[in-house]
Amino acid sequence: MARKSGPLARGARRVRVLLREISLHTVCEEARCPNLGECFTRGTATFLLLGDRCTRRCAYCAVATARPLPPDDAEPDRVAEAARRLGLRYVVLTSVDRDDLADGGAGHFAATVRAVRRALPEAGIEVLTPDFKGNQGALCTVLEAEPDVFNHNIEAVPRLFPRLRPQGRYRLSLDVLAAAKAIRRGQVTKSGLMVGLGETDEEVVPVLEDLRRAGVDVVTIGQYLRPTRDHEPVHRFVTPATFRALEERARAIGFPTVYSGVFVRSSFNAEEVYRAGGPR
Repeated sequence: MARKSGPLARGARRVRVLLREISLHTVCEEARCPNLGECFTRGTATFLLLGDRCTRRCAYCAVATARPLPPDDAEPDRVAEAARRLGLRYVVLTSVDRDDLADGGAGHFAATVRAVRRALPEAGIEVLTPDFKGNQGALCTVLEAEPDVFNHNIEAVPRLFPRLRPQGRYRLSLDVLAAAKAIRRGQVTKSGLMVGLGETDEEVVPVLEDLRRAGVDVVTIGQYLRPTRDHEPVHRFVTPATFRALEERARAIGFPTVYSGVFVRSSFNAEEVYRAGGPR
């Protein structure tokens, strides 16, 4: 299975320089996303809030697990400035898990959404959040900032959660997605899962059904690629035909928007997925 590779183009280097200048992190870099070069070349990135140290250890994720630093209150404005300078029409905000914070970082998410909205009133904003340990108050804090899309990834089939996401719970993730829909009327919700982690196609379909029952509008399905030798190995490489079949099944289940393919990631082509119902 080939990975996307090659030297960064001039436009991509410009994004990297700006991020260093303003002292911001991206999930593109920290999670070793295979689409980094393509996204940076197009002048876009997914901002990683609250530092680059995560309080959880997921077997598939390259983000470092360590004791995090205190939240930087100036970060929301720096994110907004970076988004303005990049001329973004759609801004994706995610974060490390911050189980050390009482609200899981929800207030920081909300402050960043509002800062970006002030800087770019016409831009779409998507938040990709942790589960906040099911804290309804934290969820309300994020939703009160009125993001265009609320995203929380299910990531894997329930059988694999104990091994891959030992600090997460499958049912809790579903509850978070359902609650977001219930708390804010009309909220667009989104979730994604990876394949190649040891599941079968037959196990994927019930996850899609569970997500749809939770009211999820947009679902993404992508191939897991091992970030380093210290992470979960790839158990299988899913064929393009299987990705197409999973997309067809998801649409049959009732998802308005489905994005399925080898290099699909939750925030990859997020603007196109949101505005046009999927990349064309």
